[in-house]
Amino acid sequence: MQPGYAAALCVLAVLGLEAAAPGECELTRLLQDKLHYEMRLQYMKHYFPIDYTVQVQYEEVLRPSNISRLRNATVSEVALRYLWFHVSSQAMLRIREVLPEKHPSWKYTQELCQLFDALGEEYSKYRQTDVEAVVADLVKLVHSAGAESRRKAVRPKALLDNCLKVMRMLYGAPCRWETT
Repeated sequence: MQPGYAAALCVLAVLGLEAAAPGECELTRLLQDKLHYEMRLQYMKHYFPIDYTVQVQYEEVLRPSNISRLRNATVSEVALRYLWFHVSSQAMLRIREVLPEKHPSWKYTQELCQLFDALGEEYSKYRQTDVEAVVADLVKLVHSAGAESRRKAVRPKALLDNCLKVMRMLYGAPCRWETT
């Protein structure tokens, strides 16, 4: 390992920002480009009926305030990124479920799902036992579509807005993204 690289990892560890894998950074950069405001507006708002909502589980809405609360509870950055991936990919599937193949947003959501699938390859090496119990429990709730779960009506664009905001919070510093 090069001395400069080791020093950078030490600095990140001291700051509490566990380094993201290069593959994660590249894929989330591509995802950030796909989630550009104009694209979200066009595909998730303009191509849907006015006030259209998707029914999602309460736990499938991950906002920056949730991340801040979990950070204050000393949940690791790796665990938070793991949670973000599961919540965001599940939200993307919820949006995809309501679209017919001929819908103008179909191709856009397909491209986003492919990026999430590629990111899933990066996260496949993580096990729920490797992350904090609170995060593992949330991931289990997200993937259980039981009748006992609370439902919430959310606009498709709002789901992707939250996805992007949280992604920038979690990956901006470790991946050295420029804030735009």
